[in-house]
Amino acid sequence: MTRQIRIVDVFTEKPLAGNQLAVVLDGRGLETEVMQRVAREMNFSETTFIFPPDDPAHAARVRIFTPVIEMPFAGHPTIGTAWVLLSEGLVPQGTTEFTLEEGVGPVPVRVESTSNGLLRLWMTHPNLRFGETYDRALVAATIGVSESELVADAPTQVASTGLPFLYVPLRDARAVDAAVSDHARLRALKDDPAFGVFLFASAGENRLYSRMFSVDTPEDPATGSASGPLGAVAVKYGLVRRAPEVSIVSEQGTKMGRQSFIHINLAYSDGGDIPTRIEVGGTVMPVLSGTLSDF
Repeated sequence: MTRQIRIVDVFTEKPLAGNQLAVVLDGRGLETEVMQRVAREMNFSETTFIFPPDDPAHAARVRIFTPVIEMPFAGHPTIGTAWVLLSEGLVPQGTTEFTLEEGVGPVPVRVESTSNGLLRLWMTHPNLRFGETYDRALVAATIGVSESELVADAPTQVASTGLPFLYVPLRDARAVDAAVSDHARLRALKDDPAFGVFLFASAGENRLYSRMFSVDTPEDPATGSASGPLGAVAVKYGLVRRAPEVSIVSEQGTKMGRQSFIHINLAYSDGGDIPTRIEVGGTVMPVLSGTLSDF
C-alpha cells in the first residue's frame, strides 16, 4: 500500500517561507512507532497523519509528531492539515466550519477568504492557563541576553492552551534577534522536549516580533500553539492595548529566513486576564505532492 503525502508551508502567503508541514492523507494501519519514524524522516518540526474521526460529526482525527515525540496539540499542524483536507476534498466543498480531533480534544476550525483570494484558516484554542514565573536573570542567561533587555515591568511566565511555553517579553526586535538557542542551557532550564521558550517584543500597534526555541527544535519558524497564549500575555502586561476584541499580527521566523505572519484574535467579556475566546489564523501554500512508500 502506498499513501499520499502533501508538504505545505503554513502561516505564509508565499511558498518556501512560513513553517513546513508534511501531511499523510491516510494513517490507517500505521503503528505509532512507524509514524514516529516517518516524522523523523521528514525532519520538519511536525508531521501529521489523518484518520477517520471518532465522532462522525467531526472532519477527521489528526495525530501530530515532531521528529522525536507525539504532540497532543499544535498550531501550524492544525492549520496546515485543515487546509489539506479542504484542498483534497476531504471535507465538503464550501465548508466554512469543521472540527478536528486532536490529543487535547476537539479543535474547531473556521475558514474565511482573504482580500487577495487566499483562504485563511482559524483554529480555536482550548482554555488558557497562566502558570509559574521564572527567575529573570536565569532566563536572560539561558537565551544569551542581558537582563536589562527584558521588559522591566513584565515577568517571564508560563502560559498554555494545551502546550506550555515560557513567554519572555523583550525590549525590542533587536533584542529578540540577539537571543541564542542553546540546547544545553534550554535543557537545564527545563528538560522537556514539549516545552518552548517564546521570545517577543512590540513591533508597533497590535504587532509583535517573535522567535521560539525548544529543547527538541533549535528554532521554530511559526508556532501557532504558542501564539494564542502570546496574545493574552501581551495584553496582560500592556504590550498590546486591551479591548473587548483584540486583533494582533505576530511576525516569526524572519531571523531564520522563513518569515511567517500569525494572526491572533482575542475576546474579553470582563475584567479578568483570561480571554473568553482565542483564535489563531493563517494562510497556507502548497509545495509538494507525493507518495509515501509502504512500511
